[in-house]
Amino acid sequence: MKKILYSFALVAVAGLSAHAQRNTTTNVQQESQQATTTNPEQAAPTVQGPLIEFEKVVHDYGQIQQGANGESEFKFKNAGTEPLVLTNVQASCGCTVPTWPREPVMPGQESSIKVRYDTNRLGHIGKAITVYSNSIGGQERVTLRVAGNVHPRQN
Repeated sequence: MKKILYSFALVAVAGLSAHAQRNTTTNVQQESQQATTTNPEQAAPTVQGPLIEFEKVVHDYGQIQQGANGESEFKFKNAGTEPLVLTNVQASCGCTVPTWPREPVMPGQESSIKVRYDTNRLGHIGKAITVYSNSIGGQERVTLRVAGNVHPRQN
């Protein structure tokens, strides 16, 4: 009898604890939503220093024909508060040639890295472009990728 009562009490305490945690989580989420809606300026903290943010990090050519235009563009923005400097942009292979801005990108400004892939090489495309910069927040080195498949020209 004692074991049954003890088991029942244990189940009741566990159930109440789970319910209390669910309510606490819901309250925290509601408070977070209220803070965001009542004061949007506090919701987005500004980053002190340069911060690079890319629109995309992968460009997929899909199925592309031999000799077709192999150009792509990776747009980015300096979302920080100080000038962003790209110190180097390096491709994993000589068939992929990046071009990047050599001058600093000011806070709030946008720019882009252009990449040209040699589409005379047949087969799978899987190349990496590494961007080195003075960005903060773990973005000092960002890897961009180009992907796709080059198939022979139809005569």
